[in-house]
Amino acid sequence: MKDLSDGIRRQFAVKTPGMNLRPPKRARRHGTTLALLLALSLPGGDLRATEGLKLPNLGESSTSLFSAEYEYQLGRTWLRIFRNQAPIVDDPLLFDYLEDLVYRLATHSQLEDRRIDLVIVDSPEINAFAVPGGVIGVNNGLLLYAQTEDELATVLAHEIAHLSQRHFSRRVEFQRSQQPLNLAAMLAGFVLLATAGGEAGMAALSAAQAAAQDSALRYSRSNESEADRVGMQTVVAAGMDPHAAASMFERMMQASRYTSSNRIPEFLRTHPLSENRIADTRNRARQYTRPPMRDDTEYQLMRARVINHLAATPEEAIQKFRGELDGSTRSREAATYGLVLALTEAGRVDQAALELDSIWSQSPDRLEYKLANADILMTRGEPGKAAELLSGELKLTPGNHPLTMAYATALMQDRKPHLAEAALLNQSKNRPDDPALWYLLAEVQGLSGNIVGLHQSRAEYFILTGNMDEAERQLNYAMKLVGSDHVTAARLNERLRDVATLRQRMEI
Repeated sequence: MKDLSDGIRRQFAVKTPGMNLRPPKRARRHGTTLALLLALSLPGGDLRATEGLKLPNLGESSTSLFSAEYEYQLGRTWLRIFRNQAPIVDDPLLFDYLEDLVYRLATHSQLEDRRIDLVIVDSPEINAFAVPGGVIGVNNGLLLYAQTEDELATVLAHEIAHLSQRHFSRRVEFQRSQQPLNLAAMLAGFVLLATAGGEAGMAALSAAQAAAQDSALRYSRSNESEADRVGMQTVVAAGMDPHAAASMFERMMQASRYTSSNRIPEFLRTHPLSENRIADTRNRARQYTRPPMRDDTEYQLMRARVINHLAATPEEAIQKFRGELDGSTRSREAATYGLVLALTEAGRVDQAALELDSIWSQSPDRLEYKLANADILMTRGEPGKAAELLSGELKLTPGNHPLTMAYATALMQDRKPHLAEAALLNQSKNRPDDPALWYLLAEVQGLSGNIVGLHQSRAEYFILTGNMDEAERQLNYAMKLVGSDHVTAARLNERLRDVATLRQRMEI
């Protein structure tokens, strides 16, 4: 599956069932409706008149700190809207890796409610963020700057600390005592900070909070200091290197020196760095024993995937990886893997297969290499062979998500949509909150002639991306086609009620 642009999402609602709806991989990634989100930030603005981010109507008391459940529902509503506004990465391998790393850190953190949802933003900018209720966001571009897994982990642990210390809720409580609260506008600012760029997001937050008071600024710095300290404790408890935090901060600060004043990375606008903060981080790390060096080959492979994905063209990526192999690189294996991906995307499959053999023989069990081989076969026009190999792997690791998505794609290319549909329907029980799964499932259902199922899968996709009107429309389309199938009709009616509830939560 490729990444889903806003234009393709709009086509998704009207395309003839069964058509290939996947957009080009390297389509541009920044189609955010800024005017709409900025309208949300205007003090006194009519939020009901917009279609942007709305505040869930959860009945929470306005006189006390938000409950954990309120924050959770707030975060899930925000995530649905965010998926609709932001360019999201659809890479099951990368997602599984980052999700595993986040959970590994969370289990060693002070976070009590560990219902975490991860979202990966398709942007080369340095950024990571935490949204109340357990949503962690990461720009894939962050992996361009983090040279090791430990460096990436320090950033993620910092964001987890914001959640565990409930900084959003505490800040709202503080702001309430200083000035009128516009929570919807604050959340709109979160969207802008994560998608449109730091300057627009900070403007939105400034308008929403009137935030130039010294006391509010000091409170924010206090949050950052606490997140640094608690995040480092998490890194240490997880057996990772706390010294990586100062290294990562230094690299971020150095990157900012090569940008103009209005192009400072979003992360550095929301997490201001200074020489003092880096020195404090380095001194804090000295309190801990540096752990032994770890093998982070998996991280280096994921980093190669990101480098390939963010390259403007496959040829640019090929030159990048060949340059690494001809010079010095942290991991020749990862550079070779990146070259395999780029060569495959360029259609140079024979060269890709040779390069893959040179590393696969050393690590025959690596899932990344098995999937790269399947991609080569599909690009070569042998999807049946790819499906056969992937089916064998799934027997060894049932339910593996990257394998399942690749297997369904191979079956679809091999003109066996019924088998692909069965595989994805089964996987949807394990991954009901994955928009990309429902998107692919709708496509194969169109090819298999299951039009009722197509509309149901489209509805699930639109629910997860915050478009309740379109979700309702798709469910009603399905309802007209079920005839005397009372069981399916009952399920559709139940889902229509769910959509009505979700829509109500999104209203002020």
